Amino acid sequence: MQKNIASHQARRATLNQRLQAGLLVLPTAPVRNRNSDCDYGYRYDSSFFYLTGFYEPDAVLVMQVGEKPHATLFCQPKNELREIWDGFLYGPDAAREQFGLDAAYPIDQLDARLLDLLAGQQRLYFPIGLDEKWDRRLIGLVGQVHARARTGVTAPVEFIDVRGAINEMRLFKDESEIAIMREAGRISAQAHTRAMQTTRPGQFEYEVEAELLYHFYKQGSRYPAYGSIVAAGANATCLHYHENNHRMAAGELLLIDAGCELHGYAADITRTFPVSGKFSGPQRDIYELVLAAMNASFDKVKPGESRIAYHDAAVRTLTQGLIDLGILKGTVDGLIEAEAYKQFYMHGTGHWLGLDVHDAGEYKIDGNWRKLEAGMALTVEPGLYFRPLLADSPSHYVQVPERFLHIGVRIEDDLLVTADGHENLTALTPKTVAEIEQVMAG
Repeated sequence: MQKNIASHQARRATLNQRLQAGLLVLPTAPVRNRNSDCDYGYRYDSSFFYLTGFYEPDAVLVMQVGEKPHATLFCQPKNELREIWDGFLYGPDAAREQFGLDAAYPIDQLDARLLDLLAGQQRLYFPIGLDEKWDRRLIGLVGQVHARARTGVTAPVEFIDVRGAINEMRLFKDESEIAIMREAGRISAQAHTRAMQTTRPGQFEYEVEAELLYHFYKQGSRYPAYGSIVAAGANATCLHYHENNHRMAAGELLLIDAGCELHGYAADITRTFPVSGKFSGPQRDIYELVLAAMNASFDKVKPGESRIAYHDAAVRTLTQGLIDLGILKGTVDGLIEAEAYKQFYMHGTGHWLGLDVHDAGEYKIDGNWRKLEAGMALTVEPGLYFRPLLADSPSHYVQVPERFLHIGVRIEDDLLVTADGHENLTALTPKTVAEIEQVMAG
């Protein structure tokens, strides 16, 4: 795991400036049991990692906020016998030195030291409601401090969810984060290209997934950023399809939504391409319409534009295209007002991207869509999905022309908002019809 001590120290300093005096307690994520005595592969809490860079489980950041900020890490003690079974542990001394903390102690000392650290504090910052056990634990410790009131000790009277302040910081990527996200985008783009080159009729979807994972791992990414969607034919019209076990047939489209995680940061790419290497006429019509919607969205990804502007641009382009193809009837404005497009396009056009694939950060401020600013990273992912009408479909939904039935197309790239526009972090992924067909022919 890549370490950048200065970046984590700078983030703690910035957070300290944004908060009033108090005590911050931020635990990392727990180990999750999979079954019997087997656990899921461990993934730390993103905000904890953002502030510390520390990636072992059973760890807590405690930070005294104020004029003299002080960051303390509580972590697992060094235990050479345990390391025989479970692998390397830093231990408090090495963790303090190598991750740039002011102090570090064994995790079993946390409660005792918190009783002293909480005394005299007015505010307690922690992720309220994230973990019920932690809520009860911290409230119980505050209660113990209250019980010492006769001795003149005061306890926190304000409980404040610290996630709002951290999430706002995470929304704006620093140079170290941008460098990692560029590399994650490059690796993921190459993996999608490899998938196009190796896909053939008769394969199972999971065989293509294996090609993606192989390239992620081969290039230094140890994990996908999320469960890969590899959806052929009608499966592509299911937004969160995850079975990946269908045998692909000639004439089907294959939709792949997949990205690697690199040093904690996610890439998120979607491409849709023909299993046989050539788009049919209806497939090309839908694909080029979705691509036109993406390009219209790109024009709205720049500083000063509303966060919703690029979604609105996609909706308008898709609606006009559905009229041109004879699928919808009416005016663009009227159909958008009636939300007729939602029969075929039912999701948003993107989300924040970073340590989480659906990353932290508010989309609205005081009820209004926020403006885009340099340093924000986001996805742009328009799509169209043509499913048979359900018996209880809304009355204004229309029958899908047979030639488009079961077609699902989504195209997604990762963009960084820059001072003068945006940078496409996943631009190396083949995207036009000509590019895709050429790659597959090769």
